[in-house]
Amino acid sequence: MSRTTMRAPKPDWTDPDCPVARTLDLVGDRWSLLVIRDAMDGARSFTEFQRRTGIARNILTERLRKLTAYGLLAQRTAPSGRRQEYVLTDAGRDLFSVILTLRQWGERHAFAPGEAHSTLVDEHGTPVPEIVPTSADGTPLDTATTHVQKTR
Repeated sequence: MSRTTMRAPKPDWTDPDCPVARTLDLVGDRWSLLVIRDAMDGARSFTEFQRRTGIARNILTERLRKLTAYGLLAQRTAPSGRRQEYVLTDAGRDLFSVILTLRQWGERHAFAPGEAHSTLVDEHGTPVPEIVPTSADGTPLDTATTHVQKTR
């Protein structure tokens, strides 16, 4: 998320210089990521989010408020004109690879071998291939081939 898309400043960053910590401050609780996940899967209304997640109304109200304030979701009038709905912003859509990576990690590590789970497929019904970070020359990257470089 760029600084220009975040609408509400957060003066109490956990670690002001770390992009991972800042991201977790914004979306690091399970309910926020599940709301984003469901928005990516077509949920738009408060009722849909509540039905899909089972989240308590007061918690969902707070998460939707927070995600909207931080510019990850936007509110608009539903096509029926009778209620408001929530839609992903560009910053919210940019979390797709994060959600996908969490999903793929979960497929590998959160299920017993052979245990049934949902699968993300593309528009043709083909399972989405595993994401593997690569360098500019195509070499796979991992913790042994990367390091954090401070900018200050």
